[in-house]
Amino acid sequence: MATKKIIKKTTGEKKDNLKLEPYQVVIRPIITEKGLFLAEHRNTYSFVVNRLADKGVIKKAVEDLFNVKVVSVHVQNRAGKTLRYRRELGRTSAWKKAIVKLHPESKISYF
Repeated sequence: MATKKIIKKTTGEKKDNLKLEPYQVVIRPIITEKGLFLAEHRNTYSFVVNRLADKGVIKKAVEDLFNVKVVSVHVQNRAGKTLRYRRELGRTSAWKKAIVKLHPESKISYF
């Protein structure tokens, strides 16, 4: 009888004793046509955030950095892509995207 090998998939386990400051959580805003449309019409903003940050930490960081009231946070883990340059194979870094919806009275000015 063949035995099955069970492989546990670990994805960057979080260290409980690690404390991120607000400026370490939010790395930069994502400024695209779609992002600006969402900011104008739905009061929703997108940010590249630290991969160790969770929704609660992201919410607190955005509120502290921009002095706004956050209603909800959605998070996407974006996988790195495989690239090829001549005969060499490489990979871009994986990153985390946070989509933050603000209270209707709050706004963030990019420019």
